[in-house]
Amino acid sequence: MPRIRDIAQICKSKNAGPFLVTIDVLFEDHDVYRQVKATGVLNAALFAKLYGVAEEDVLFTPYDTAAAFKATLPRLVPAGDIGDTDVYGAQQHAPLLDVEIPIDRPSPA
Repeated sequence: MPRIRDIAQICKSKNAGPFLVTIDVLFEDHDVYRQVKATGVLNAALFAKLYGVAEEDVLFTPYDTAAAFKATLPRLVPAGDIGDTDVYGAQQHAPLLDVEIPIDRPSPA
């Protein structure tokens, strides 16, 4: 079963202010995006579980036109605060990379 790291062209995170982080998952192939969306694996509950936040605090949005998913969630430690290990929020996407998606692996181009 392919993981996000295997099928998404971009999976990145960044600060959305000092108290939030945004995670983007983008697909080059719209058919693969539609398959991923149809599984329902990527959702607010998954992000809440992976990042240890309440599901109601996760803003999760699929963007069909861009073949992308976006999740915005609270940072557990504000950017730049004592204990923050990623001031820019640029490494927060890592837990998502190993999420398995139950679709057929796309053929190599």
